[in-house]
Amino acid sequence: MNPFRIEISQAGLDDLRDRLDRARWPRQLPGEGWSRGVPADVLRELADYWRTGYDWRLHEARLNEFPQFVTEIDGHDVHFLHVRSAEPDALPLVLTHGWPNSFVEFAGLIGPLTDPAAHGGDPRQAFHVVVPSVPGFGFSAAPSGPGWDTVRVARMWAELMRRLGYDRYGTQGGDLGAYVAPEIARLAPEHVAGVYVISGLGFPTEADVPEMDEDERAAFAALMSADWMHGVDHHALLRSVPQTFTYGWHDSPLAALAWMTQKFHDFSAAGPLEKAIDRDLLLTNVTLYWLTGTFGSSSWPYYDSSASAWPAGQKAVPTGVYSGPPGIRRLAERRNTIVHWPVDNPSGHHFIAMDRPDALAADMRAFFAKVS
Repeated sequence: MNPFRIEISQAGLDDLRDRLDRARWPRQLPGEGWSRGVPADVLRELADYWRTGYDWRLHEARLNEFPQFVTEIDGHDVHFLHVRSAEPDALPLVLTHGWPNSFVEFAGLIGPLTDPAAHGGDPRQAFHVVVPSVPGFGFSAAPSGPGWDTVRVARMWAELMRRLGYDRYGTQGGDLGAYVAPEIARLAPEHVAGVYVISGLGFPTEADVPEMDEDERAAFAALMSADWMHGVDHHALLRSVPQTFTYGWHDSPLAALAWMTQKFHDFSAAGPLEKAIDRDLLLTNVTLYWLTGTFGSSSWPYYDSSASAWPAGQKAVPTGVYSGPPGIRRLAERRNTIVHWPVDNPSGHHFIAMDRPDALAADMRAFFAKVS
């Protein structure tokens, strides 16, 4: 395992600013707001700040405060953070990001997990945190061929934890990570103390409707009318023709920023985008994708996992979720041993670790206290 440090060339940063300087801006129908996509005034303001105000070097230095490493697994270099708690009895925990995210997603969560006492928690509920970058994301090598589904990623993470000397650990994930986390437990149940996902388990289908009770039918109706259900389905896009869209994301930082802004807006649980996610944190994530050229390769694990509509789950290891909605617990229990299903947490979403890290950490501690 080799120590790793982020060192982006100045030429790469200069190229980014030059491309933003020369961006071609399309017309927008007046008065439409977000109804047709990201409004031009919103994107102009964000792009201008990215070009003239955002300081990558500052955030690069902050990310380099986390111990980082690269190791070869299954013939591919894997980048990961490994942040050990000062608490000797801390539980090891592997966190898996999703799309459109990266290890940057957990920058604000690592502190509350490794040092709970400093964040209002019980020091006996500390974690040693491991954050790998999924192949094709960030500084991990891109897959060299097809077949990189969530099962293969889970197998890599189990091997990584073995190499780090962790015989028993927890798994956590959202979005793509919500598929990987339970898969690790299915592959290595003797080593996994518990599985924690953000949401998505027990997601009902039309086939489930006839057996639903009145409350469940009401929940299903609310789900089907929810705003995010009518947004841009990135799963469908990434599982169909991702290469076609990659050309724009890879060549134009404006196109990449627009797509990322759309997704952060769609999945914001705290209202308007600018009130939900710190602007610099959003741009650090987008800049990482741009500088590593991974807008395309990050879609490959989704494409190879296209047979999985929702996390399949596993019964061997206890499972908890941050937020039950939009899933129904009774349905989730068909394939999972659910021991933690809060009813009062805000709905889980892709970026909950970024906009509510302390609340998420507290709920994770509550779950793992039950199983570890």
